[in-house]
Amino acid sequence: MIFSVRLAIPIAATMLMAPLAFAQSPPAQPTPAVAQPAPAAEPPAAQTFSTDQRQEIEGIVKSYLVAHPEVLQEAIDALDKLQKQADADKARVTIKDNNATIFNSPHQVVLGNPQGNVTMVEFFDYNCGFCKHAMPDMFSLLKNDGNLKFVLKEFPVLGPGSVEAAHVAVAARMQDPTGKKYIEFHQKLLGGRGPADKARALAVAKEVGYDVPRIEKDMDSDEVKTTINEDMKLADVLGVSGTPSYVIGNEVIVGAVGYDELKAKIDAERK
Repeated sequence: MIFSVRLAIPIAATMLMAPLAFAQSPPAQPTPAVAQPAPAAEPPAAQTFSTDQRQEIEGIVKSYLVAHPEVLQEAIDALDKLQKQADADKARVTIKDNNATIFNSPHQVVLGNPQGNVTMVEFFDYNCGFCKHAMPDMFSLLKNDGNLKFVLKEFPVLGPGSVEAAHVAVAARMQDPTGKKYIEFHQKLLGGRGPADKARALAVAKEVGYDVPRIEKDMDSDEVKTTINEDMKLADVLGVSGTPSYVIGNEVIVGAVGYDELKAKIDAERK
């Protein structure tokens, strides 16, 4: 019975729409008065339903869906699968079109092995709680994988304090192209308690040993503005709307998915 009713639903829907399709067809155009071959057989007239018939069919469909709501879940799951596939296809094209800026921008922080055979990019915010929880994953990956190039990109979306902290961080990176001092700064600022803003970021920079007066001068430089604008535009074209988000190979991974999943993505990229 379930099988027959499942079939009846799309058939009923098709029959309900058929009169509309015929009604929307353009009228036939007159032809010149010349000899014509015998006309083909006329197509059958469109099926029409009375108001009572339509209500009866709609009632059958409604009753079935109420009795079998799993059908709706199946439809939602199928739609979600299609949407995820469309998003993945779009991401592949976008990553290909912006490959150099995503993986090799002169305005980014590079940790790990600069010549690594896999590059992993993280978009983060210094006030993101999920980024804080995900930070150990980054350090574990760097510790256990000597061929990983890890790129950090500023994505300050959680308020003015995040923007201030990002400006300080980029200015700090300008003093430390190798990233050796930056990684300690990043760990202390992201891993510390309380909200991140200009004052706290400068305090961390001083603790790590940066030239703070130089940072304060560089915070409004073109390099800082260019770096943050570039990162924000990349996040936009990639469809990144939250932090942390990662790019590995031709895939965008959204959320703090954990060490095991990130490692699996890296390993798959090497195959």
